[in-house]
Amino acid sequence: MKKLVVIGAGMASGRALEHLFETDPEAYEVTLFNAEARGNYNRIMLSPVLSGEKSYAEIVTHDEAWYRANKVTCRFGEHVVKIDRDRKVVVGEAGEVPYDKLIIATGSAPFIIPVEGRELPGVITYRDLDDTEAMIAAAGQPGANAVVIGGGLLGLEAAAGLRLRGMNVTVLHLMGHLMERQLDESAGYLLLKDLERRGIKVMTGASTKAILGKDKVDAVVLEDGTVLDADLVVMAVGIRPETRLATDAHLEVGRGVVVDAQMQTSDPDIHAVGECVEFDGALFGLVAPLYDQAKVLAKSLLGEVDAYAPKELSTKLKVTGCDLFSAGDFAEGPGREDIVLRDPSRGIYKRLVIEGDRLVGAVLYGDTADGSWYFGLIRDGTDIDDMRETLIFGPGFQGGASADPLSAVAALPPEAEICGCNGVCKGKITEAITGGAKDLAAVRATTKASASCGTCTGLVEQVLQVTLGGDFQMPGAQPICACCDLTHEDLRRLIKLKALKSQPAVWQELGWKTPNGCHVCRPALNFYLLADWPLEYQDDPMSRFVNERNHANIQKDGTFSVVPRMWGGLTNPNELRAIADAAEKYKVPTVKVTGGQRIDLLGVRKEDLPAIWADLNSAGLVSGHAYSKGLRTVKTCVGTDHCRFGTQDSTGLGVKLEQILWGSWTPHKVKLGVSGCPRNCAESTCKDVGIICVDSGYQVSVAGAAGMELKETERLADVASEAEAIDLTVAFVQLYRENAKYLDRPYKWVAKVGLDWVKARVVDDLDERAALIERFEVSQSIYRKDPWAVPAREAGERSRYAPLADLTLEAAE
Repeated sequence: MKKLVVIGAGMASGRALEHLFETDPEAYEVTLFNAEARGNYNRIMLSPVLSGEKSYAEIVTHDEAWYRANKVTCRFGEHVVKIDRDRKVVVGEAGEVPYDKLIIATGSAPFIIPVEGRELPGVITYRDLDDTEAMIAAAGQPGANAVVIGGGLLGLEAAAGLRLRGMNVTVLHLMGHLMERQLDESAGYLLLKDLERRGIKVMTGASTKAILGKDKVDAVVLEDGTVLDADLVVMAVGIRPETRLATDAHLEVGRGVVVDAQMQTSDPDIHAVGECVEFDGALFGLVAPLYDQAKVLAKSLLGEVDAYAPKELSTKLKVTGCDLFSAGDFAEGPGREDIVLRDPSRGIYKRLVIEGDRLVGAVLYGDTADGSWYFGLIRDGTDIDDMRETLIFGPGFQGGASADPLSAVAALPPEAEICGCNGVCKGKITEAITGGAKDLAAVRATTKASASCGTCTGLVEQVLQVTLGGDFQMPGAQPICACCDLTHEDLRRLIKLKALKSQPAVWQELGWKTPNGCHVCRPALNFYLLADWPLEYQDDPMSRFVNERNHANIQKDGTFSVVPRMWGGLTNPNELRAIADAAEKYKVPTVKVTGGQRIDLLGVRKEDLPAIWADLNSAGLVSGHAYSKGLRTVKTCVGTDHCRFGTQDSTGLGVKLEQILWGSWTPHKVKLGVSGCPRNCAESTCKDVGIICVDSGYQVSVAGAAGMELKETERLADVASEAEAIDLTVAFVQLYRENAKYLDRPYKWVAKVGLDWVKARVVDDLDERAALIERFEVSQSIYRKDPWAVPAREAGERSRYAPLADLTLEAAE
């Protein structure tokens, strides 16, 4: 059997090996080197790992079992020292390996700007999992500052992830607007504003002069003299093909490793693929051409005839939750005209650049659904004269017909890219469907489309619908987990209908497939039972997440954070002294003011939790439930007490609301805000429930969000009295408790049921409102209590917080 050695376990070489093994698994004995101590993973998905949306395990493409099944000898964590072409061996740090064919897939290296201080600890790039883990570790320091140099895609994804991790983030970009290679100035402006709304500071036209620090990075200095505090500096200013091994082996190297259309280098037994290659003077950084190269390479290794031909590329990206698309040449020029559509209320911007009767460029921001259609017009040089008047509105408005939501997908050519993460075109998906893939799961398994970030899922389903026609079945709601066949909605209905009041009753009566559920269904079931039967059902701590079991948030080092409740953000000298005394007594390393107007004691040992709670209880402080799926905080401004603009007593209202709602369990965390005037100092318009005080009374709004998604609240009602504002809030929370899917935030639940449905029950139907409030009070008769109190005073409860053993003791002790 011939020997194939691969240098680099990235996405391009991984796809080449997939094609090779699928076609002829016995063709080569494969040895795979990788400098990283791991195999192939989806680098496109490092951003969700950084932000906490995904784990590393979820982005692994080829796991240990895959390599074992394909008999690949893995040399992970081992650098290749050189390629000896005369002897046809690859020399690694742990020895050499002979080859008949060799693939160089060394990818690219990040560009480090040559400024003073670039080698300081805390200055990193953003290319691999190690970089991602370093950023996550840096973000664990409360109040830390990050400076990201580079406003391209990678830099902005790094900035967004670090911001979601709690860091103060500043992005420095040398050019006049962000992502200038993909976006024009208007789209760059919209992106900048979206980033600022997410709490990210952006400085364009910013040139870095030096990085300051002694033992680690402390600050970044700009050419204009501006100094920015920095605990972490991320350089994301570009990449260069990694060609050192190829250069040392005397292969032909230009800007990258030069290859022909069969991905062959200047040595007929050595091939190259991916970001390290140069073909016909071009370099490559997007995944689609890399996958095309991988397919050609696999055929070349098997002696089959194929040739790589670069395709015109479009860029469809999701940057920090913002959809954007660009294709072609959108620069201004003589003989060109623009068609522009702006919708400020929805954050949508579309610009088409026309030259003669041809579309030559397109930039879309906020709504990119028609991007592939525009790209097809640009690539094919289609005459657009007959559709010029309606071109900006997309394919659904051409030919005088009414807009058909599927027309855009039906109009796409087979080569149109559907899944950018995995480089899957419409034609490949259509082939899979006609070959028997009749649903989304089957298409994912066959083509990998929609299997990574998931943003193309709707598009893939539309391709399914167009291809299958009447045979297509829109996927229904998924079961809670593998333990049962019930959706969350079905489970909630049956618990009430059958009056099931315990977990064993649910498991037995509803046909659970496991003896006692799993980590997915038990927390949901526990909540549904306590919400529906508060007097009959007893909360099961073992069906809760670790933070809720321990009444504190576990930190990455195994310690916990303790957040006492401060009603409406108010405190007093006695409480502050108690917090300070507790911090000193229990050697709390970090004391931080939170965004919710509370004080967080970070770094408390688990065995100290009952004692610190007892000390705080003695000063009248109770749990702030900062760990719970329940009421977290009610943020307020000072209102009429002190502010000359205040229209109502916003602080007093916030205190009343918090004292009514605290202790309640909800499908997900709930945060409130009460602002004393329309200046909205309490940021009420992005809360789950937000109240704006005005001269005529109170504007009550719901379903806002300010986390990984940003959403303004929707107006529930305007009321004249404080009492009515409280009643609307309590009724809304109870309606949410009784009807929402577990782990759905209020804004997601309202989007499903519709605000009109909520208004009909909370605002319009006074009897229903009163009944909701009554049921909430029944539940609160059980749960409006301090969970810290029992372990703080009872020795039996304290013992479960103690360590199992003291491993520092000598045997005789």
